[in-house]
Amino acid sequence: QEVLVESGGGAVQTGNSMKLSCLGSGRTFRRAAMAWFRQAPEEDREFLGGINYIGNTIKVSDSVKGRFTVSRDHAKNTLYLQMESLTPEDTAVYFCAASLIDADKVGTTAGAYTRWGQGTQVTVSS
Repeated sequence: QEVLVESGGGAVQTGNSMKLSCLGSGRTFRRAAMAWFRQAPEEDREFLGGINYIGNTIKVSDSVKGRFTVSRDHAKNTLYLQMESLTPEDTAVYFCAASLIDADKVGTTAGAYTRWGQGTQVTVSS
């Protein structure tokens, strides 16, 4: 069973960058489509970006396109989210997620993913 652990969150000021990591501990990481979501207080979980199991299909939400980049390293069983030009509106808990279903594609809804990390807080101050 895949266990996902996010790291790299914290507090930064507006305009700064941050890179999140998601380490997968199971044997299935390399066969799973992976994604990043975030959830701010009293809001729905929002898809940010994802990558299929091969790594040749990447989707990024229009809301963060041009600022956020998703990548994965199979050798390290790690998914990354590089975030640039952060603003207070990016403040949220960030989650990584995995799915073995239709893993050649990238789902953009939370329901497409069956495994979730515990989340890491990102706080951007003005």
